[in-house]
Amino acid sequence: MAGEPSAKQCGRCGRDLPATAFARDRNRRDGLQPHCRECVAAYSAAHYRRRQAAKGKTVREMVDVPDGHKLCRTCGEIKPHTEWHRNATASDGLSTRCKACRAAQGRKDHLKRKYGITEAQRDALVASQGGVCCICLAAVPEHVDHCHQTGRVRGVLCFSCNAALGQFKDRPDAIRRAAAYVEGIAWKPTLVAPGVYRLPS
Repeated sequence: MAGEPSAKQCGRCGRDLPATAFARDRNRRDGLQPHCRECVAAYSAAHYRRRQAAKGKTVREMVDVPDGHKLCRTCGEIKPHTEWHRNATASDGLSTRCKACRAAQGRKDHLKRKYGITEAQRDALVASQGGVCCICLAAVPEHVDHCHQTGRVRGVLCFSCNAALGQFKDRPDAIRRAAAYVEGIAWKPTLVAPGVYRLPS
């Protein structure tokens, strides 16, 4: 713009800055706003915070984040962009939560959706079992076990015991025969008709 100065002093911070540091204002004689862009942004942010506070709303503090990083509002940590999932609809192209927080939330949602319990309730179950799988009494319990017919949660098992119950299809009779077999009481059913077996007493 003709007549536009190459440098100008900001009326708020008092710094001598290049003209590019000021937004245009055609109503001013020099065609530039009296305050630099940085000061205008800071004032706008402060004004916004005051208005939100007057409404009784919580206002998040501004955080200085280095390039290639983003602040996760869930865990409060600043992480590189590699720690975020992509989201094409977001202004920065990244999810609102980091990968770790999304995974943690996914586990919470899974517990509530599939078993109807919270993490605190699951932890209470584990504590009531003494911190071990309630079948083998040795391994760390990590898998919530439930009745597939009623949906009732029965306990928290280790991977092996949970898989074993699944292989036995939750049949107590088959599990009892397996226990007897392991204890050395080996027997075979007698075929009395096609597909019909008589079990020993």
